[in-house]
Amino acid sequence: MDTETPSAQFRHVHEFHVRFGDIDSQGHVNNVKFLGYLEDARQEMLHGDPVRRGEQPVRGMVVVRHEIDYRRPLPLTVDPVRVETWVTELRAASCALAYEVRDAEHVYATATSKLAAFDVAEGRPRRFTEAERELLSRYLPRG
Repeated sequence: MDTETPSAQFRHVHEFHVRFGDIDSQGHVNNVKFLGYLEDARQEMLHGDPVRRGEQPVRGMVVVRHEIDYRRPLPLTVDPVRVETWVTELRAASCALAYEVRDAEHVYATATSKLAAFDVAEGRPRRFTEAERELLSRYLPRG
């Protein structure tokens, strides 16, 4: 999985706390819970700040692929954990995101997602709007 780590300025950071219910019988976060962490981070990146300002630049997007590599077990901890997200590819109707689930010392998982713009009313793919491209471009490393 090629996630080429960009500088912090191009990353969206979502902090969360591991919940007791996320822990499995092995004493660490269950692998399925990681997809929920990625979803929360992605939703905050795509819908968080603009919605709070009264805008809604993203109107419809679907996940068409996820890939995740588990680097080390994530234990129950009182310290916050974060998902850092950035755009690795931006096309006319799709984009790719990369993620790191980490704390100050360790990377617990790396992941990628491919998203496609989708017209919910028509039930078909579409191209990104200019507002969507602008939002996604904030997280696309330059250079």
